[in-house]
Amino acid sequence: MVTLNINGTSHQVDVPPDMPVLWVLRDVVGLTGTKFGCGIAQCGACTVHLDGQPIRSCVTPVAAVIGKKLTTIEAIGEKPTGKAVQKAWLDLEVVQCGYCQSGQIMTAVALLDEIPDPSDPDIDAAMAGNICRCGTYPRIRAAIKQAGKSRSTSGKGA
Repeated sequence: MVTLNINGTSHQVDVPPDMPVLWVLRDVVGLTGTKFGCGIAQCGACTVHLDGQPIRSCVTPVAAVIGKKLTTIEAIGEKPTGKAVQKAWLDLEVVQCGYCQSGQIMTAVALLDEIPDPSDPDIDAAMAGNICRCGTYPRIRAAIKQAGKSRSTSGKGA
């Protein structure tokens, strides 16, 4: 039995230490916003934050997150940056099928927390590991820029 801090709440789970965090989130805790995409950390659909940094939960074992803070898409809107990104996603109608979007949003939030006004190369570098089969990349870029601007004009940081 291990205790995990997920979205600010302690969860006791009885899982093997090598079980991927993705399956703990989805199958044990019941947080299904984080998606399974490829299972080899190449598509980004499973992205969550570990102590504020984006990680691929499909390849991260439970043992690596004990004593740290996990944040999933279910709670990212509680942060000013997450709220700004989610609003921009809706304003610009980024989503088509939506399957990759939780991972895209989690990565975008981490980028804006690090670089509040990212350039196109900054966005390209940060988002490169997130695949969107629908090809909404231009809207994703525009939403990231809008979220960054809305945060800077409202005076709200991370």
